[in-house]
Amino acid sequence: MSAAITQEIGSLRCHCLGSDAPEQVVVISHGYGAPGDDLVPVGAMMLRRFPQLMETTRFVFPEAPLSLDLFGFYDARAWWHIDVGRYERAMSDGTLEEQLDELPEGLGEARRKLHHVVDTVLQQAGLGTDRLVLAGFSQGAMLATDLSLRLDESPAALGIFSGFPICKSEWITLAERRKGLRVLQSHGTRDPILPFSIASTLPGLLEESGLTVDFQPFDGPHTIPASVVDSFGTLLCSLLPSDDKGSS
Repeated sequence: MSAAITQEIGSLRCHCLGSDAPEQVVVISHGYGAPGDDLVPVGAMMLRRFPQLMETTRFVFPEAPLSLDLFGFYDARAWWHIDVGRYERAMSDGTLEEQLDELPEGLGEARRKLHHVVDTVLQQAGLGTDRLVLAGFSQGAMLATDLSLRLDESPAALGIFSGFPICKSEWITLAERRKGLRVLQSHGTRDPILPFSIASTLPGLLEESGLTVDFQPFDGPHTIPASVVDSFGTLLCSLLPSDDKGSS
């Protein structure tokens, strides 16, 4: 398997793996405070585990536009800035749910940049939105969910890994246009950063609007376990044309 290719797509630096003539495109966004290539090993793992994806699937891992170097976090990036102190206070005093309806400052700009990446990659591949899978981890999962709900046309699937509901009222309204969208969501029951108790409300929110959610809790912290990577790879294979699905 070849190494990831790094290139500018739209205004974002992106790391790409897989097919140069794909039948589907998978765009995976990393979390807050991570380096831009943080999730590339997840794509590499799926290509090893599901070799049929190598010739059919293009994985794109965009780097978030904001650097956190000035905050003392070298090589760390963010899709939008977070008031960490405010968040920690809400965690400690039990008022975090009160923030779920807020529209994070900077989300709109991050969404536009990611949308540009998506449009460019799909155009280069000659594919429509129905051949797109959006996914992300933590803050990247929130962004992937937000964009999935706001696109003019529905993507093929959505992966939410250790994600969290934000701008909740808007998502509830937008989700009505996504009936039937396949969603894989995972979350650790011992996640110290994004509480499981709140993250676990998201499947119900989406299912009430007609989305099909495969929610996979796991006994662990803020991470993506190998079992979930396998589940995501299986989902991606199921989206391929029947001649390309093969066997894992």
